[in-house]
Amino acid sequence: MGFWNRKIAVSDEAVTSAVHLTLRQSLVPNLLARKVTILFFLWGFAYGLLDTLNSHFQSTLNISAAMASGLQASYFGAYFICPLTISGWILRKYGFRVTFMTGLSVLTVGCLLFWPSGVKRSFGGFCGSMFVVGAGLSTLETAADPFLAICGPPRYSEIRLNLGQGVQGVGTFVAPLLASRVFFAHTVDTAAGLKNVQWTYLGVACFVALLIILFFLAPFPEITDADQQALEGAITNSAEDVGPLRKQYSLYLGVMSQFCYTGAQVAIAGYFINFAEEAGRSASDASNLLAVAQGLYAFNRFLASFLMMFKPFKPRYMLFVYLLGCIVFSIACMNTSGTTSIALLIIVFCFESCCFATIFSLSLRGLGRHTKRGGSFLVSAISGGMVFPPMMAAVIDDRNAHIAMAIPMMGYILAWIFPIYVNIYKRDIMDSHRDTEVNVTYTHSSEKEIELERSRENEPEVVNVENVGSKEVQ
Repeated sequence: MGFWNRKIAVSDEAVTSAVHLTLRQSLVPNLLARKVTILFFLWGFAYGLLDTLNSHFQSTLNISAAMASGLQASYFGAYFICPLTISGWILRKYGFRVTFMTGLSVLTVGCLLFWPSGVKRSFGGFCGSMFVVGAGLSTLETAADPFLAICGPPRYSEIRLNLGQGVQGVGTFVAPLLASRVFFAHTVDTAAGLKNVQWTYLGVACFVALLIILFFLAPFPEITDADQQALEGAITNSAEDVGPLRKQYSLYLGVMSQFCYTGAQVAIAGYFINFAEEAGRSASDASNLLAVAQGLYAFNRFLASFLMMFKPFKPRYMLFVYLLGCIVFSIACMNTSGTTSIALLIIVFCFESCCFATIFSLSLRGLGRHTKRGGSFLVSAISGGMVFPPMMAAVIDDRNAHIAMAIPMMGYILAWIFPIYVNIYKRDIMDSHRDTEVNVTYTHSSEKEIELERSRENEPEVVNVENVGSKEVQ
């Protein structure tokens, strides 16, 4: 078979060699940044720049805070539509590689659309461009988040996804810093600042186009529904089916939690500058403080990943504590003023750090053959970022930013229901996945080293399903 005619997709009914991926083998697709990790940085950058653009558009285009929330609504509205429809279907039909390539293609188009939107100084055009960018990034995330969660030993699921999200946090940190130091450094609230943004998105479009080629050429393991069902059987030491999708109650509660948490996170980041200006800081200082907050947010994602390597720091415990911290400090910053309120709000960013990735990973525990579909539901829950910012913006316009903190506070409280549930009712299944030695001290097959690809034809190695459950500790 010729190189250009090689297979790049695999049936979801096939059990492939990816079911055996050990920690060492999973490092290649997970951590060699030319692939998935770069994608996390890309949408962290896009999200971080969105927060700064929200504030500057209010002055540059003479719009209210409520109207500026249309950027978030456009961006996160795509997250509600795509994962549940076309993105999820592509993932289940054609696999991770094709989904990545499709998302990158849509993202390229969205970035290019920023140019005519800037020329026309059209807020509606920017919202439309942001929707297409969100469609591309949501398609990427439909594949990337589940991929990091399931690619490798199950016990390290939360750690892998938190590390990937940590890289996203770096992008979120870089974007507002770049905006305040470069885009709007000498062009605050002027058309020249928007011109710089146009050039930035044009550069991102060119870079993303190169990534499409890279994803086609690079070795990449496909992980199927059958792989996940076989892996679940090995973890639970049972051949029983996980049951129908409608009975996966922890998934649905996780989706609700993700929706509320993400909405709260996006609302706080989107109106942090308004909050800091109300507390007495200039627009430039507020942008710098947002960069500091996002930097601490990214650092604490890496710190949380490190803590989860130790047995006492179970992900279900950490999610409970971190969301509780978000609730406590959001209430505190509402009831203070000046520098103290800003410092308390920055602490909220620190406690947000591991919440998204940990909700995501815990919600996928035990789904087996429903893992890809469950991942699509969880990615669509990111659309909470479409709902909470307009509510917070309405309160800011009517009252002030400090009182508006009640909106994200309620989001954190609702999100907190999920860790309460899993700590009371789902302890056993969460801990069994946390403690399993599958693909750590043993794999399903010890007869040979598992390959990420079968020669240069990139054909998945299909494993006899009857032998998947027969494992022996080496």
